[in-house]
Amino acid sequence: MSVAGFKKQFHKASQLLSEKISGVEGTKLDEDFMEMERKIEVTNKSVFDLLSKTTEYLQPNPASRAKLGMLNTVSKIRGQVKTTGYPQTEGLLGDCMLRYGHELGEDSAFGCALVDMGEAMRQMADIKDALDINVKQNFIDPLQSLQDKDLKEITHHLKKLEGRRLDFDYKKKRQGKIPDEEIRQAVEKFEESKDLAERSMFNFLENDVEQVSQLSALIEAALEYHRQSSEILEDLSSKLQNKISTASSRPKREFKPKSIMSSIETIDNSQHNGLSYSSSIKSADIQINHTVNGKSAESEVPDQPCCRSLYDFEPENEGELGFKEGDIIILTNQIDENWYEGMINGESGFFPINYVDVIVPLPQ
Repeated sequence: MSVAGFKKQFHKASQLLSEKISGVEGTKLDEDFMEMERKIEVTNKSVFDLLSKTTEYLQPNPASRAKLGMLNTVSKIRGQVKTTGYPQTEGLLGDCMLRYGHELGEDSAFGCALVDMGEAMRQMADIKDALDINVKQNFIDPLQSLQDKDLKEITHHLKKLEGRRLDFDYKKKRQGKIPDEEIRQAVEKFEESKDLAERSMFNFLENDVEQVSQLSALIEAALEYHRQSSEILEDLSSKLQNKISTASSRPKREFKPKSIMSSIETIDNSQHNGLSYSSSIKSADIQINHTVNGKSAESEVPDQPCCRSLYDFEPENEGELGFKEGDIIILTNQIDENWYEGMINGESGFFPINYVDVIVPLPQ
């Protein structure tokens, strides 16, 4: 820093100290300027809070947001374009309903209803994803650009103006000791900064209809989401009412008890061609032995935290662990109420909790 620059910084610091400690009044700007400055400050704060609160509105689970941020950061570090999507609660509920609906089977009215509702919840998750994308493109991104460009530029002008005001007030207070030429230059720079700051604030506030348009885009996106949700739920409601009518009108079956001996005879008759099945159930573990053509195969369960997959899982995002139905997966960590972290065949990653059945739970 040059000697002149160092002196200017000293002047500003000295004037600021005098105002803060001694109560010396600096040059006051006109009321219109002060009002514009106040509105810019409020706008700056509102944009910062709106960005944060809108993200919370779209992605309410803080644990999922943290995990999503971590996975996307890893993807960026690795140079991968594809990012991980937020796990919508409707999709998680839909997966749960579909799983148990398929297990109950088509001959169960409750099972069929669960399948219908699970599919509807998955559709709701898809349109929620579309809402996320729409709001990000038409509301969050424009607001972020407003904060990073226009408001940042205005803040820069105001900061520069304050520095030149302090320099001017310091020299004005010492008029006679400081050459008139220095004071004149200080006045010119002060006026120049005031004009730049005032013009930038005026232009910004005069064009605030752009921010109104961004708010309108947010409402339009929410309206479209709720319209599509309403159509899905109305269709689902109609299907469930039909199922209720069908189930209520079907003839009732009579209960026919079967004795234990007849069940044993049925099992004995089913054993033929050297094929037999025997199962031994213990209090805490289940071990299944298969004997096929005289050969025995036993499914081994590790003595460490693990689970068995109920369905195939194809990873869609970086960091997820793929597996097939029936695979045994070693559990290493529970990320949150929806995701486990585990290892299979030397590979590790994340996978949804509702795709597996825990055999040996993780220690508390």
